[in-house]
Amino acid sequence: MDYLWLKALHIVLVITWIGGMLTVAGATAAYADNTEASRQAEFFGKIRKWDQRITTPAMLGVWVLGLTLSGVGQWFPQPWLVAKIALVLVLSGLHGMLSGRLRRLATGQSSTGTISHLGYVAIIGLVFVVVVLVVIKPF
Repeated sequence: MDYLWLKALHIVLVITWIGGMLTVAGATAAYADNTEASRQAEFFGKIRKWDQRITTPAMLGVWVLGLTLSGVGQWFPQPWLVAKIALVLVLSGLHGMLSGRLRRLATGQSSTGTISHLGYVAIIGLVFVVVVLVVIKPF
């Protein structure tokens, strides 16, 4: 597949993944404490299906295409790429934490914590730094 097509698909998957993460963070922050348990479990169950069918596969696609593009571009082991990979690992871990919270809410378990509130700031901040690293390649 042509490099530009790989790059375009990578960007679409990044948008899908990050959009899904922001949706989960927002939904868990807004509704976790404001609805009755049976409606809450049903609501979060539907969001969990979206996360499992769309957001998580998008994240996996981001990794596969990102590593492929890095190999094609012969960017290993440039410092900006190492930093980017580290930050994307953090984003992946944050996605796992959000997915875990979503799973607990979807099964009717209590799920307290500030991950969803801090999630917005963390997601947007990490994405900002990743984009700067990719576009500017400061080091």
